[in-house]
Amino acid sequence: MKVIAINGSPNQDGNTGHALQIMKKELERQGIEVEVIWVGRLNIHGCIACGYCSTSEQNRCVYQNDIVNETAAKMREADGFILASPTYYAGIAGTMKSFLDRVFFTSSEYFKYKVATSVAVVRRAGGVDVVHQLNNYLNLAETVTPPSQYWTVGYGMNPGEVLRDEEGIQTIRKNARCMAWLLKVIEAGKEHVPFPEEEDRAMTNFIR
Repeated sequence: MKVIAINGSPNQDGNTGHALQIMKKELERQGIEVEVIWVGRLNIHGCIACGYCSTSEQNRCVYQNDIVNETAAKMREADGFILASPTYYAGIAGTMKSFLDRVFFTSSEYFKYKVATSVAVVRRAGGVDVVHQLNNYLNLAETVTPPSQYWTVGYGMNPGEVLRDEEGIQTIRKNARCMAWLLKVIEAGKEHVPFPEEEDRAMTNFIR
């Protein structure tokens, strides 16, 4: 089994990267392969709602000159993924937001029932908001989210400080351990328990 971990920090080896390495180490200890992809300092255009991906081959985004289509393909093939971001004004870092908007607009239907989770790093406040924002993507893509003992937020400003947040690191590590367990449960259940029955989706607009 394989997990794709997305590092949305502009600093590859900052606290967000350290948090992901904690999760990677735990997942690998549980026999799960992990690939970390750093997107936080790339030039990634935001979604322009052009609709190209709804008709293109393999639902590829119209922008072909960045990492989005390549990474979306890896996330579609993986058994699960992790979204990680630092906290910018109590929100997701800008480049990560552009990346997520395009990946999930093109690929949400491919993510259904995959195991996925999120982690945020913050100096002081706003990290829970980032986790909630990241989880909005996961919830609307109908992924399955592993639990932990608290919100998956690590605290630190200078690179490496998050490693001194004992409770935060324990929470993140437990989340990764639960992720490995959930991946194995879903894989084992595929042989015996079918996925939930689907219905044609009802779309309702509130302005008439």
